Amino acid sequence: MTIPAMLGEPGKPIPGTTLFDGAAARKGYALNAMCYSFNVAANRQAFLDDEDAYCDRFSLTPAQRDAVAKRDVLGMIAAGGNIYYLAKLAGIFGLNVQDVGSMQTGMTVPEFKQMLLDQA
Repeated sequence: MTIPAMLGEPGKPIPGTTLFDGAAARKGYALNAMCYSFNVAANRQAFLDDEDAYCDRFSLTPAQRDAVAKRDVLGMIAAGGNIYYLAKLAGIFGLNVQDVGSMQTGMTVPEFKQMLLDQA
């Protein structure tokens, strides 16, 4: 199979994924801006100290706020979150890359790790 065939047609979602395109970037701008702010340790602490106030600073939408409050990574992605920015927020929640990958695939963490090992 060629790379283009494997990736599907441009602009067409891959089954089981959320397409991050220009529309998703616009939709998720506030959430992604907030996550980018977590590059600064003081901002991570401010979020931990008062999560609601910190979300207010970035004017998160109700869907974004709900997903953040529920620690719902897939909900954050559906609300326009970019996984590269969300990784900062996941770290605050104590989640690592395997945790997030398991959430994205619907697998348990051990199943996700085994799937990665099986592909090696």
